[in-house]
Amino acid sequence: MTARPQNSELPKTYDPQAVEPRLYEWWERSSFFHEDPDPARPPFIIPMPPPNVTGRAHLGHGSTYTPQDVLTRYHRMLGDNADWLPGLDHAAIATEAVLARELIKEGTSREELGRERFVERAWEWSRIYGDTIDDQFRKIGFGPDWQRARFTMDEGLSAAVRKVFVTLYREGLVYRGKRLINWDPKGKTTVSDAEVDHVDRDSFLWHIKYPSPDGSFSIEIATTRPETMLGDVAIAVHPEDERYAHLIGKTVLLPPLLSREIPIIGDSTVEREFGTGAVKVTPAHDPSDYEIGIRHNLLMPSIMDFDARITDAVLPVGKYAGLDRYDARKAIVDDLVAGGQLVKQEPYRHAIAVSERTGDVIEPLLSLQWFVKMKPLAEPGLKAYHDGRLKFVPERYGRTYEQWLENIRDWNVSRQLWWGHQLPVWYTANGDVVVAETEEEALVIAEQRFGTRELTRDPDTLDTWFSSGL
Repeated sequence: MTARPQNSELPKTYDPQAVEPRLYEWWERSSFFHEDPDPARPPFIIPMPPPNVTGRAHLGHGSTYTPQDVLTRYHRMLGDNADWLPGLDHAAIATEAVLARELIKEGTSREELGRERFVERAWEWSRIYGDTIDDQFRKIGFGPDWQRARFTMDEGLSAAVRKVFVTLYREGLVYRGKRLINWDPKGKTTVSDAEVDHVDRDSFLWHIKYPSPDGSFSIEIATTRPETMLGDVAIAVHPEDERYAHLIGKTVLLPPLLSREIPIIGDSTVEREFGTGAVKVTPAHDPSDYEIGIRHNLLMPSIMDFDARITDAVLPVGKYAGLDRYDARKAIVDDLVAGGQLVKQEPYRHAIAVSERTGDVIEPLLSLQWFVKMKPLAEPGLKAYHDGRLKFVPERYGRTYEQWLENIRDWNVSRQLWWGHQLPVWYTANGDVVVAETEEEALVIAEQRFGTRELTRDPDTLDTWFSSGL
């Protein structure tokens, strides 16, 4: 064991700067925090939830990691094979957002830099703040096994990420599909449900009248988003609602253009007590409507692009094409008033989904993305809970866990970011998909299956939780 540093003079006042760095250096030299696997002793291992390299560590990190440090030291004193494994998270979307703001301060932007130079800056940023965080943890006195420190963008972990993605793909658990996603118009990327905040805001509830083609009847709906009505494909009512049951199967004209007929359908998920009890169905721009669209095999036309502007790429939308979503809202409401289709407009406070990173209002959009099938992955976790092998303290959180896994949705893991693990996916000129751990392997597969070695790599990166969760 390395000799403990000595100081013959005892100062009158304690000076941490003079004492603690020398002691901590001695701890590290002596490998006090390092453990090799020992089957003869009970294991006690804590993987440190890796802090993001977005900036300096803060009080929250201190309060989170202190119990882990205490427990590891306690089990080490008991003689257990105790180890606390440190790491750092590249935090793709968070780091990219912070760095983008720094570039704006410098008078430039991510786009002006280009992908290669931006990634270089991100690596520089991660090294600076990664070292800063490690230094802060040492000053606090944390005792993780520094010899096992990892960074989620290390080559070893990057290889593991690619291997897991390819394995899941070959097992049918990763797929590419067109589904409804959370789109951040300001960040220009998809975001996970966990990266969406819900904030209460004052708005309006617009009551709109949809007339029948022959003028014999009309049906009134209430909506908070009149700008999406350009993509309506149906009006849904509860099949047992006596007010509307007789209208199921009939059609109405879509205002304000009145150039397209849409059917009235019955769906048991419609809340009879909300609004008028009749709802417009816009599958490409609302999660609930998307589910209705799947159940009734409805068309799902997108009328908004990735800049949150109205587009006529799929359906004719008249003069509204090219308008920002909020400008389109105002124009449509004005036209509804002029056409006599707006019944009333009433103040309404409700929860709005916003991006945790940019604060912009999330736009649900249909998009071709990569997903992980979650139901098969959730089943072992549910079984462990039901069998009593997994316990929660307090117990009530077990029910929360159960509900979460029972209602889990497929996980959108592709991100339109530059900083992170690039998808190990390539495409031929004909759109054939090749998933492989390396480019060399992808070229071999492409030549064998499709007779070509001309490939283009998918520019998207993986959700940061795909790597930090491994």
